[in-house]
Amino acid sequence: MPVKIPSNLPAIEALKRENIFVMDTDRANAQEIRPLHIGILNLMPLKERTETDLIRLLSNSPLQLDITFIKIPDHETKNTSSLHMEQFYTSFEELQDQKFDGVIITGAPLEHLEFEDVDYWPWIEKILDWTKTHVQSTMYICWAAQAALYHFYNVPKYPLPQKMFGVFKHHSLVPSAPIFRGFDDVFYMPQSRHSEVKAEDILKHSELKIMAESWESGVYMVMAREGREIFLTGHSEYAPDTLDVEFKRDLAKGLPIQPPANYYEDNDPSKDIIVRWRSTANLLFLNWLNYYVYQPTPYNINEIH
Repeated sequence: MPVKIPSNLPAIEALKRENIFVMDTDRANAQEIRPLHIGILNLMPLKERTETDLIRLLSNSPLQLDITFIKIPDHETKNTSSLHMEQFYTSFEELQDQKFDGVIITGAPLEHLEFEDVDYWPWIEKILDWTKTHVQSTMYICWAAQAALYHFYNVPKYPLPQKMFGVFKHHSLVPSAPIFRGFDDVFYMPQSRHSEVKAEDILKHSELKIMAESWESGVYMVMAREGREIFLTGHSEYAPDTLDVEFKRDLAKGLPIQPPANYYEDNDPSKDIIVRWRSTANLLFLNWLNYYVYQPTPYNINEIH
């Protein structure tokens, strides 16, 4: 089924070139289907790239999705035009009384800061609390996963001696869980972060369950409240060239950066990128939408609590 997004969103043309079907509001409203209401709090600097990445994965579901992009009130972005934000994003203040079937909160390049030093941290805390009562299932990605684990469960983050950067082999600790339906015994996911959460801190909380990990990159997925909270330390949504773009960006800045591991052929940046995570990422989002959003959510969205 198609994804319903704003008519002029720049991501539409890129998605159409990939044969991904999107529809405008008028056509969506003509269908006698209750769409799933999915909110995306996009904290990434290059918002248009992240919009495309997430819609690409969400579109694989047979369900109709109504996407709302959410922004932090009174926060100006440095890398995305104010016109784009005004046209396609809704301030959290305007929708905080609404209920959502699912919400995705993305990563942000804020790992060098303590959470309380992030200038919009009070808003993040308010939004995190809102998800507990207004959203059926929330997926937290990278920095957002660390922030939510800290806010809800006081799980600290730790700086890494060097960036965890590349595509790493993972395995499920609970392979029978619906989120892993169709997964192989081992699967690959991109990681791009300067900090980590540790298993020993997570295991102190009976409400938290480590669902998947990597021998190289550590904890990957944590779940709470039977899937109403899903924390992902990596970037399953990344496009094939995203790590390459990050690598070349950091090189140009003169930062100490190693090539992303297990990413280029023979680990040689002059050779082709090997995409190892696309099928798993599609399964991850499909399973989330089906088993943790669509099936448990009430038909009357206002009954979510």
